[in-house]
Amino acid sequence: MKKVAVFGSFVVDLMARSPHLPVAGETVKGSMFKMGPGGKGFNQCVAAHKAGADVVMMTKVGTDSFANVMLDTMKELGMTRDHIFISNDAETGIALILVDENTSQNEIIIVPGACNTITEAEVDSVESVIRECEYVLLQLEVNQDANERIVDMANKYGCKVIMNTAPYVPMTDEFLSKCYMVTPNEVEAEEVTGVAVTDLETAKKAAAYFREKGVTDVVITLGSRGVFVSSQGKEMIVPAYKVDAVDTTGAGDAFNGGLLAALSEGKDLWDAVKFANALAALSVQKLGTTPSMPLREEIDAFLAQRE
Repeated sequence: MKKVAVFGSFVVDLMARSPHLPVAGETVKGSMFKMGPGGKGFNQCVAAHKAGADVVMMTKVGTDSFANVMLDTMKELGMTRDHIFISNDAETGIALILVDENTSQNEIIIVPGACNTITEAEVDSVESVIRECEYVLLQLEVNQDANERIVDMANKYGCKVIMNTAPYVPMTDEFLSKCYMVTPNEVEAEEVTGVAVTDLETAKKAAAYFREKGVTDVVITLGSRGVFVSSQGKEMIVPAYKVDAVDTTGAGDAFNGGLLAALSEGKDLWDAVKFANALAALSVQKLGTTPSMPLREEIDAFLAQRE
């Protein structure tokens, strides 16, 4: 198993469920509220860690009580906390999450806080970690200059960059050219490429755009329709596992964490996507983001049952 890293965001999830999502100016009486650890980077790292990966988390928090939500979770899960940066000026990030309890659809507002203030010196402090890693997984919830510095560092040492292009922010062609793999969902794929991804043919067109920019492998998640994969001249949609979803928040993060874990074990991309699909299918059957990530034995049992 190869060492891998996640460089990205941590925020505290503040999640409320209600009979329907409010429209502008409407107040809706909710049925429950839950607070817990989240952020795309942290969710993906926890998913990979619980799936068995040797993974390091790199993020930044404030000195407020919300930071303890992350630190306590990492301690409880046995995750290393050696590469967490602390800001004395910015607060720990938060996410306001509204979930429709009838449809499981959600609306989310992210306030990145401290993880949007990662400095050059903080990035440079993890160079020895990146040097040892086979893969580093990034998202777009931290300040982009920090992502760009990490990508340059990864390229220097032959560490492959997996870029989860969420939430979408404009990226330069130069930045994309340094990414080994991209993992957008269909909305983000359209935002980056201008191609509306609705089927296999349009997914191929979007993948061609990424490859023209220098990306080697393209993985586009399509929700319940499955995952489009373009790798080594082979392009197809790997179907999703059918389950009864309770909460789809964090499904993409579950997938990305599962993908990272599977690749770290040396699985080929096709088997890694199946593994990641299984992890995501299990995660949407529970409430929350980080707490919904399944253990390795659950994933193995699910796959054994479905195969």
